[in-house]
Amino acid sequence: MIEFQGVTKDYAGVRALHPVDLSIGRGEVFGVIGHSGAGKSTLLRTINLLERPSGGRLLIEGRDVTKADGDALRTLRRRIGMIFQHFNLLSSKTVAQNIAFPLKLAGTPRSDVEGRVRELLGRVGLEAHAAKYPAQLSGGQKQRVGIARALASAPDILLCDEATSALDPETTASVLQLLGELNRELELTIVLITHEMDVIRRVCDRVAVLDAGRLVESGTVADVFLHPQHATTRRFVLEAEHVDERERREDLAHAHGRIVRLTFRGEATYSPLLGRVARAAGVEYNILAGRIDRIKDTPYGQLTVAVSGDDVDGALRAFADAGVRVEEVA
Repeated sequence: MIEFQGVTKDYAGVRALHPVDLSIGRGEVFGVIGHSGAGKSTLLRTINLLERPSGGRLLIEGRDVTKADGDALRTLRRRIGMIFQHFNLLSSKTVAQNIAFPLKLAGTPRSDVEGRVRELLGRVGLEAHAAKYPAQLSGGQKQRVGIARALASAPDILLCDEATSALDPETTASVLQLLGELNRELELTIVLITHEMDVIRRVCDRVAVLDAGRLVESGTVADVFLHPQHATTRRFVLEAEHVDERERREDLAHAHGRIVRLTFRGEATYSPLLGRVARAAGVEYNILAGRIDRIKDTPYGQLTVAVSGDDVDGALRAFADAGVRVEEVA
C-alpha cells in the first residue's frame, strides 16, 4: 500500500531523516516508534506530503506520488485521513460540525453530509454528543471526534500522530480498541506513531524503530518486541515492562546456574512445561523475571530463569522441542 524508497528529509541543511526503505501492506496496522526527535512525525507526514521528501521516492499502491501537486495532491489527501495528538478540533463548532467540516470543504451536498455525519457519530459512539462543543468533551471523546472527522472522506489510509499520548491509560485502551475495529471492519491501512511500546504491542501488526532519523529495526511486533536486536528497541521493551536495567543486571549477577530467556507463544503460554521439564530432566529453576500478556490477539509468555541440576542441556532441548524459544542471557 505504501512504499518508501530511500526517502530522506532535510531541514536547512540538517538531515532529519536518513534514507528509509520500508513497505507497509494493505490493511495492516503499522507502528513507528522512536524517542522525541527520532523522525517519527517527519516520516508520517511524508505519506500525505505535509512534509515533502528531500530525496527518494514515495509510492502509494505502486504509484510514485513524491512530486504530486494541484489536483493530484488534493486527490491523494482525500484518500488519507489523519488524527492528531492534541485533537485539532474547531472550538467554535459542535461535534457534528467538526465532523462535517472536511465534507463541506470538498463540496459534498448538504443532504449527503448530514447522513454521513450521523453514520460516523454512530461508528465512534458519540450519537448523544452531536450538539456539544469540544470544551464539553473528555479527552477520549475529543479524540473520537478527531477519528470521525478523519474518516469523513472514506479514506484508504489513516495516519495517527501520537493519537493516544495525551490520554490516560483507560481512555488509551478504548481508543486503541476503536482503531482495531476500524482496521478490521473498514480494511483501513493504519500508520501509527508513538513513543510507547505498549501501544505498539496492543494494536499493531508490524513495527519500525527509528533512532536519530535512521531506521534501525523493523519486523513483526512479536519478533521485535520479544527479541529486540537494537539497543534502542531493547530500551523501549524494558520501559514497557517497567524494568530498571541496572537492577536487572544486579539480579542476574546474584543468580546461580545457566540463565536463559524462555519465550512461549500461543497455546504454549498456558502449558505447564516448567514443572514437566524440571521433573523429567532433574533440574531446578529460579524465575528471575517474567511476564504473561498479549501481542494484539496472541498470548505470549517470557520468563528469565536460572536453571541448575543434572541435565540442564537436556532441559533446554526439551523446551526447544516443545516450541519454546530458548536464548542464553549474558
